[in-house]
Amino acid sequence: MLRRQFVKRASAAALSLAATRQGFSMEKAPRIAYGGIGIECSTYGHIRTRYDEFTITRGNDLGAMPRFAVLKERYPDVPFLGTIVATAVPGGPITAEAYAKIKGEFLDRVKALLPLDGLYLPMHGAMSVDGLDDAEGDWYAAARAVVGPTCLMSASYDLHGNISKKIIDNLDMLSAYRTAPHVDQKETMFRACDMLVKCLKENIRPTLEWATVPVLMPGERSSTSWQPAKRLWAQLPELNKTPGVLDVSLLVGYVWADQPRSAASVVVTGTNPANEEKVAKNLAQQYWDARREFAFGDPVCPLDECIAKAMKSDVHPLVLADSGDNPTGGGNSDQATVLEALLKANAQGVAFGGITDRPAVEACYNAGVGKTIPLSIGATLDPYASKPVKVQATVEALLDINDAARREAAVQIQGVTLILSAYRRPYHEIVDFTKLGVDPHAAKIVVVKSGYLEPQIKQLAKANLMALTNGAINQDILNLPKNKYRPPTFPFVDDLTYTPKVYVSARSRRA
Repeated sequence: MLRRQFVKRASAAALSLAATRQGFSMEKAPRIAYGGIGIECSTYGHIRTRYDEFTITRGNDLGAMPRFAVLKERYPDVPFLGTIVATAVPGGPITAEAYAKIKGEFLDRVKALLPLDGLYLPMHGAMSVDGLDDAEGDWYAAARAVVGPTCLMSASYDLHGNISKKIIDNLDMLSAYRTAPHVDQKETMFRACDMLVKCLKENIRPTLEWATVPVLMPGERSSTSWQPAKRLWAQLPELNKTPGVLDVSLLVGYVWADQPRSAASVVVTGTNPANEEKVAKNLAQQYWDARREFAFGDPVCPLDECIAKAMKSDVHPLVLADSGDNPTGGGNSDQATVLEALLKANAQGVAFGGITDRPAVEACYNAGVGKTIPLSIGATLDPYASKPVKVQATVEALLDINDAARREAAVQIQGVTLILSAYRRPYHEIVDFTKLGVDPHAAKIVVVKSGYLEPQIKQLAKANLMALTNGAINQDILNLPKNKYRPPTFPFVDDLTYTPKVYVSARSRRA
């Protein structure tokens, strides 16, 4: 109803003019701050993400990071002022205390920089916080209360972010990744910042429109490396050329969060509401129509079957992915289920990166290289999700590092070279193995906790299999635990009907 009333009050031309005039003069270079928080949080695990698990960069140090140093190069005449950027390996929901502490510092730093013309928010979009059902929406609302109504706010998102009305109502523009695996982080940041700088310099108040699509897919069934995602996302650069459109984003959403906002989305930023609505509806309908096409792009199988196939393979190295415990998707990374199955099958020539188990790592450092010791491996972070494996292990290498919380060890167990980590982390680059003297190229089987393979591991693999393992990001989504808050979505509800509807942000309507 709001949409109809909004359109009735003005002609298309007048509406476009209203959307493009902010009503202030930008005589000097716009003053823009930036900062945010990024993490993907599964609500199906038992672990919590605490403050000390975040990597936090502050103030001027942000400008020295390669990720943000390019802003000065791209916008030499526009000051981008760093506040705080906090990131963590995906995991369980953030504790309320940790979130409040990080948000509080962010807001204090924003206040110290006022007045601001713009605020750029490098976010993820799939954050969960104990006690909140829309953490990003809470973050933006708090930021909006500080910077005021005239400041323009632009966010960059992961492809797997979830969108809500609160998010749309507090932002002015948004741009999301267009690749999975994600290889366009810099390009996405530039799109979000290009829009912000353009709108400030040209006195434009953009319109933000959103269509939710009741579909949820794991990233492993919606990678842009294969269909139908490949063709859906391939359209976006051309759609960005639509008159009056500044950016078009299509988001898969994050399936492992039991939240009211969990769904796919189309978000369009622009200056021509009619064209934005047309693009949003069309793309949302295409996504809905393709919902039954989404499938795994790599060979998948139950764990024991995958191991049997890997052992028989004449092609090496074969990469075996432990998909349910993948820390880059929100898995615990402490499950030894695959290790137990490999040992049971007497698999040889295996390089396994890795399992999170700080007590086991400490035992290796206490013993020293060359020692054979009894170890209990796994289930140290979430003892409810899996069980440990008892082994005799020979310590082969220890990472030369003073920080006990960042230690790693390589051990040999009956033909399996396993990397143990004191902290949750992925092993998705070759150096993650070689720094401990493990050569994945020489292995018959390389095991990683992953879904679809990241670029370096994909290049390494002469063949690959994805094991459908249990964990906080179980790929068997139809058998996820019972949900309390997620709205009806496909494939959880097979017989849904859907007609795209576009929501115009509250700030756009007031413009």
